[in-house]
Amino acid sequence: MIKPHNEDPAGKKEQVREMFDSIARRYDLLNHLLSMNIDRRWRGKVVGMVRRQAPENVLDVATGTGDLAIAVGRALPEAALTGVDLSPEMLRIGREKVAAKFPGRELPMLEGDAEHLPFADGSFAAVTCGFGVRNFEDLPQGIREMHRVLRAGGKVYILEFSMPSRGNILGKLYRFYFRRVLPGIGRLVSKDARAYAYLPESVGEFPYGERFCRLLSESGFTEPVMTVLMGGIATIYTAEKR
Repeated sequence: MIKPHNEDPAGKKEQVREMFDSIARRYDLLNHLLSMNIDRRWRGKVVGMVRRQAPENVLDVATGTGDLAIAVGRALPEAALTGVDLSPEMLRIGREKVAAKFPGRELPMLEGDAEHLPFADGSFAAVTCGFGVRNFEDLPQGIREMHRVLRAGGKVYILEFSMPSRGNILGKLYRFYFRRVLPGIGRLVSKDARAYAYLPESVGEFPYGERFCRLLSESGFTEPVMTVLMGGIATIYTAEKR
């Protein structure tokens, strides 16, 4: 299991919390800079899928600073939204963004553990997660929790990095950028040398593609579907609770 600091005896969950607390102030800037703003377009695709479902309430797991929750909120002005995340500092910035973008609208941003969600069974019509599941300490448990808090007929939408094929030029360029260029830029801007070395390592370890679809099925979801983005740089996984 890849952790932000493998030499540290603390568990992955605690290390992830500390890492995101440390980079929270520059997290949004780095995300948009390092992805050349493509992350906004990818979230937009998730939002389009959620809009077609038109759920009355949505839980955004590993919400971070709230980018995906805010995008869903814009698309579904009548829906009740809730965000949950481990990192108090990420949530602090997220609450400031929510207050600025949705004055007078309730959008709770709660501190909580994705592997032990503080909600009753069947509480939500949709669950979203953007670039968060690979940070779970116990990935199967986190997916089971998403399934538990969904009501029957509800859907999950998970956006996560994946790895393009090594056999094409995009795959080679992507691996070079992700492993050689991105950590250096991230280190300069965030002042956290380890955080942006952990990113490519965690993506390389993550069971993307068909393996993740199998995990969704094993956790109780039906008919998982993959939408591959930009030749495999990222993937949207959708599935339903029957």
